[in-house]
Amino acid sequence: MRVGIVGAGVMAEAMISGLLADRAVAGDDLVASHPRADRRAGLEERHGIRSVAVNREALAGADVVVLAVKPQMVARVMRDLRGRLTADQVVVSIVAGATLRSLATGLAHPAVVRAMPNTPSQIRRGMSVWCATPECTPRQRDRARAVLRAIGEERQVDDESFVAMATALSGTGPTYLFAVMEALIDAGVHLGFPRELAHDLVAETLIGSAEYAARSGMHPAQLRNAVTSPGGTSAAAIYELEKGGIRTVFSDAVWAAYRRTLELGERLEAEVDGG
Repeated sequence: MRVGIVGAGVMAEAMISGLLADRAVAGDDLVASHPRADRRAGLEERHGIRSVAVNREALAGADVVVLAVKPQMVARVMRDLRGRLTADQVVVSIVAGATLRSLATGLAHPAVVRAMPNTPSQIRRGMSVWCATPECTPRQRDRARAVLRAIGEERQVDDESFVAMATALSGTGPTYLFAVMEALIDAGVHLGFPRELAHDLVAETLIGSAEYAARSGMHPAQLRNAVTSPGGTSAAAIYELEKGGIRTVFSDAVWAAYRRTLELGERLEAEVDGG
């Protein structure tokens, strides 16, 4: 498989690392574009791949073209790439909010996959949700899946709206947990812990709890009830969290991220339709 990556930012570099580690792609078969010479030199030195300054050059000979630019740049990049893709190529977009319709229209290319990975992809523990246009062949879908599996777990969905929802839940999800982590560390410092020790305690607690929950297969409410003794420390803590409206705050945050995702998609579709 040959892969061309348009916009070699942080997430794209995670894909590069994962694809090479999985041996899904040889270094000679992976090309990434970036406008900065220092960035291109760094990618070549770290990964042994080829880099180019012109986005169009990343398309040549690629089976999979990964579109990994910023949302505010995608319309301009698509105009540059429009009409230059071949029928056997599949485009995998990880651009937040970019809909299948806007991508297929903007690129004048029907075989498109819309995917949303998240930040843990940088350590190959990401979660990606993706949806393909009906025009994608089984082989093209398999190639898209191989690219996403290189950075963690993946789930294919038939309903594109699930990708927008995943952007708000799993795509933005690390942001929520980082905020929780920061708040707990600050609470530990307030208690009297050195910040470094508070950081380690919180980080390992979050990692261990998440892994335990995933392995147990139990509902989170069951897990919480199992450690909440009557009149105990957990019961006192949960009371304060519920009194503070923790569920409502998280729900509102996810809905805000979802609305923003839809806004980005609508804006891009209007820009593409307007030429």
